[in-house]
Amino acid sequence: MKVLVDRMVREGLIDEAAARGISGLLASGEPPSRAFEACGLAEEPLLRFWAREFGYPYVELEKHVFSKQFLARFPARVLLEKHVLPVEGADSEVLVVTSNPFDTSAIDELRLATGQDFQIALAPLADIDRCIKRYLGVGADTVQSMISEAGENGLQVIDTDAADDMDLTDAAEGASIVRFVNQIITEAIELRATDVHIEPFEDTLRVRYRIDGVLQEASVAPEVKQFQAAIVSRLKILSKLDIAEKRVPQDGRIKILIADHEIDVRVSVIPMLYGEAVVLRLLDRSSVLLGLDKLGMSGHDLKTTGMILERPHGIILVTGPTGSGKTTSLYAGLSCINDVERKIITIEDPIEYQLHGINQIQVSRKAGLTFARGLRSILRHDPDVILVGEIRDVETAEIAIQASLTGHLVFSTLHTNDAPTALTRLVDMGVEPYLAASSLEAVIAQRLVRVICTECKEKLPASEIEPLRRRFGDKLPDMLYKGKGCQRCQGTGYRGRIGIFEMMVVTDEIRSLIIENASPRDLRQVSARQGMTSLRDDGFRHLFEGRTTVDEVFRVTKDETFAGKNIERRI
Repeated sequence: MKVLVDRMVREGLIDEAAARGISGLLASGEPPSRAFEACGLAEEPLLRFWAREFGYPYVELEKHVFSKQFLARFPARVLLEKHVLPVEGADSEVLVVTSNPFDTSAIDELRLATGQDFQIALAPLADIDRCIKRYLGVGADTVQSMISEAGENGLQVIDTDAADDMDLTDAAEGASIVRFVNQIITEAIELRATDVHIEPFEDTLRVRYRIDGVLQEASVAPEVKQFQAAIVSRLKILSKLDIAEKRVPQDGRIKILIADHEIDVRVSVIPMLYGEAVVLRLLDRSSVLLGLDKLGMSGHDLKTTGMILERPHGIILVTGPTGSGKTTSLYAGLSCINDVERKIITIEDPIEYQLHGINQIQVSRKAGLTFARGLRSILRHDPDVILVGEIRDVETAEIAIQASLTGHLVFSTLHTNDAPTALTRLVDMGVEPYLAASSLEAVIAQRLVRVICTECKEKLPASEIEPLRRRFGDKLPDMLYKGKGCQRCQGTGYRGRIGIFEMMVVTDEIRSLIIENASPRDLRQVSARQGMTSLRDDGFRHLFEGRTTVDEVFRVTKDETFAGKNIERRI
């Protein structure tokens, strides 16, 4: 050992102080990864040096693709406990990748279990653990414990229709079930997921995370299926739902604290064909609130938004589907006008961010506190600015309009696909056109497009640009980019999202069209003439600036002819 450490010093990989620290730690039985970490050294270059010295292969695991059939040949318990991973080498040779070449017990156990010979290969511990999680499944070590406990305790696969509630409660409180559920939520937070989907099928229990607006399947061991009812019951217990009720949908909430972050988890349970499906919506209350200039608006739209926010009264609507960033945009707007001279009150479901200096109300349907009822009460508290989380019915819409007509600035959201259809949506709800025309100041439609990962961003080959140029003409930039896919972005090529916007300012001409019940198409034509840019055109602005891809813009916007009329002027 001392000879090896001395060679590391001579090669200039470590200094004398680090050599003494590593020697002492290794002599005391510490694995190399911990010894390197304790001495503040990077593991990869040192393991590469060891591989050369010992004559072992060094394996870059990120370049390997594993099959579940191949890994199924080896006992998962050994892989998880010993932090080793078999890979197929040249000539069908099986390598056992480890970060600790001095511990041969894992190879001995694998040889006994399979009757096969193995050769040692080296890779960093973090890479090995990452691959184990990816290919054996989230919480793979916990699944092994669950199976072990089930065998020891005589637990059987639970029939979700006939299980005794007490047995189900006991199973849900088991240490391994608790740990497995915690691991699912923790991994979702680490991956920046906004939603977790737990979906039962005939032979599997599928877990998916929505990351940057797109669902990605998590690898889960097949054995998890037999613990489906206990996992769902654990989530019901956490969210204070009735574990005995399996026939009707239920909704609840969980509050958790992880790494000093308070996470509000909204839980929705719905009975499906093969059991109950669960969706967890993760809301980080301590998330950094973005300013208007960080949302992705063009300079033109940013200036227009600032002017609208200075108006003394009226309604400002933000429209778009669920998860399109509407609430973030509204909060950014409120932050711009939040000062001691204005009283701002919000009524939301749920409260996604805690805003200093702003009075926030949480909707509670069980207590009878709806948007409409809360809005009536807010008006008696002498507010200057009001935020209504969502206009869902004509009653809420009419109260919001009356509030705006009596001198209040009202912010709210509406579920429509674009800005012009928001007007017809209000009229369809039952709002009189003249009231909508007199109260609305602006409608902002928005979407979120994924941003190309900065770690693996690369130029798009000319062969891929040419077909796009034939479709969109010379308006496309000479240089387009894509994400190759890396560890930081989980191989997707994207990391993070940015907004695209369609801003319709309600001018006198637009008001006249609203009163005349004009179609959304007519409203769009007039708004476009007045300077409104469509969602797709605004998405292409980000494309020109190298932030996103053509595929991503097309994914979130309508398939309409690319005009590009206002883009160059608005950047």
